[in-house]
Amino acid sequence: MDSNQKFALHEAAREGRNQVVESLLNANPKSAFVTDDDERLPIHWAAANNRLPVVELLVASKGFDPDVADGSGWTPLMIAASLKDAAGEAIIDLLLRKGADVSMKSNTGQNALHFASSKSNISIVRTLIANKCSARVKDKRGQLPLHRAAAVGSVPILKMLLEEGKSPVNATDGDGYTALHQAIAEGHGPAAILLLKSGADPLKRDNDDKLAIELVPDDKVMPSHMLGWFELTIFVIHTQVKQFILQTAEREGIELP
Repeated sequence: MDSNQKFALHEAAREGRNQVVESLLNANPKSAFVTDDDERLPIHWAAANNRLPVVELLVASKGFDPDVADGSGWTPLMIAASLKDAAGEAIIDLLLRKGADVSMKSNTGQNALHFASSKSNISIVRTLIANKCSARVKDKRGQLPLHRAAAVGSVPILKMLLEEGKSPVNATDGDGYTALHQAIAEGHGPAAILLLKSGADPLKRDNDDKLAIELVPDDKVMPSHMLGWFELTIFVIHTQVKQFILQTAEREGIELP
C-alpha cells in the first residue's frame, strides 16, 4: 500500500472533504487512529485546518480520545487554540463537550492558554479560563501565558490572565524576564502600562541585570545620522515607546527607576 492510500483519511481530513472522510471511516473505522509520517492522526489535521464538519465526524468515532497528542505533544485542543483570529473556537467548544482536558501540556510544557495567548485569541482565552485552564503553568522556558500575551501586546488578554486567571504578575522566565520585560522588549507600551498598574515591579532585573525599561533604546544609543531608513524607523518607534511608558506612568502615579 502506498503512502497516499495508507493516509487517505489524513489527506481528506486536511482538505475538508467531508464525504470522503465519512466513506473512509465507514470502510475502516480504525483508520481514524492511524499515525502518519508527521506523527499526527486525522483529527490533528482536521483541527489544524479548521475543518469543523470533519472534526464532528472524527469525534463520533468509537474510542475517540479528545486528548490524543501528536509527535510534539499537541492535542487537538491546543491546535485549535493556536489558529489565527480565533478561527478554532467552534472546534474548541466541541472538544470541550467531548471532555477534552484543558490541563494537558505539550512536549515544551505549554498548555492551550499559551497557544491562545500567543495568537491574541481573546475569546478562546476567555473560554479556556472559564473551563479551568490554568494561567499559572510555566512552560519549559519558564514562561507563563502572561509572558506570551505580553510579547504580542494584548491588553485584553493580559487583563483576563491577571484578573480571572490569577496569574502572578512578577513571575520570571528562564532569562529572568517578567511579563513587563517582555512587553517593553517587544515595544508594547499600553501592555507595559497595564502590567505596571497591575503591580508589575519595575525594579526587577533579568539575568543580564537589566531593568525592563532598559530594554527599550534611549536617545543615546546611536546618532540618527548613522542610521539607515529602516534602523531609523525602528529607533524612532522604540524611543516613542519609552517616552509613552515614562509619561503615562508619571500621569498614573507609577514610580519608575
